[in-house]
Amino acid sequence: MNYDNFTTFNVKVANAIAWVTFDYPPVNIQGLPMLADLNTLAQKLERDRTIKVVVFQSAHPDIFVAHADTNFLKDMSAIAVSRDQVKLLDLQVVLERISKLPQATIAKIEGFARGGGHEFALACDMRFAARGKAKFMQMEVAMGILPCGGGASRMARQVGLGRALEIILGAEDFDADQAAAYGTINKALDPEEIGPFVEALANRIALWPAESIEACKQTVYASIDKPIDAALKEEAYWLYQATSQTPALQRFKWADDNGAQFDLDNQRGWPEMVVSIQEIQ
Repeated sequence: MNYDNFTTFNVKVANAIAWVTFDYPPVNIQGLPMLADLNTLAQKLERDRTIKVVVFQSAHPDIFVAHADTNFLKDMSAIAVSRDQVKLLDLQVVLERISKLPQATIAKIEGFARGGGHEFALACDMRFAARGKAKFMQMEVAMGILPCGGGASRMARQVGLGRALEIILGAEDFDADQAAAYGTINKALDPEEIGPFVEALANRIALWPAESIEACKQTVYASIDKPIDAALKEEAYWLYQATSQTPALQRFKWADDNGAQFDLDNQRGWPEMVVSIQEIQ
């Protein structure tokens, strides 16, 4: 699969990981060129089962992804439409496509991620941010609109109603440690730690079967919207999708035949053992 010829970012693939680096001077603005690139990237990744993890990062020292480009926002309709006429916005469609990628997606945030840039990060599976560098904000209410790239919807699911409204209506910057406390990111790290941490996590996830990664994503995301009975059925469904496509049964047979599950050293060393069994196919 060819990952060249993007305008707003470059892609490097190594060890089943795609490293997507935003590089769109002067400020990585989230405009139509970036949305077009992201849509094309998603189209390729949806068909590429050799890639298991996608890490999004930035070449800009101060900005992850900036807000949506006001050049196309100013041309929005000023006429209210009825519910049955409304259609999803391009930004919503593209970010939902990123959210549904079969790969695990990680946002490595070392600069400003405001407005649409923050919404892009929320569309990723995991988010890690650098202390003293990352800044987050939803400023849309002050402009007279609302977060419309999934910012209202995904943030409420991430942090709860009250906190989401505080962030959206307050329209204030918050830093990496505040974001970690709020729950909008997984973890805040010192600038010198974030690179090695994300690289180690991405490489570890990339060891696992691609089908198992996708099954886990599908199940976790389904649990957000479904009642518990339906969510448990979704777990069972995706379990069988995984066992039909991965070496899971061979690995269970190995553990049973060798008594591995009854070995106390194995019980103490699960983090290392799950790496070693990847050779069983």
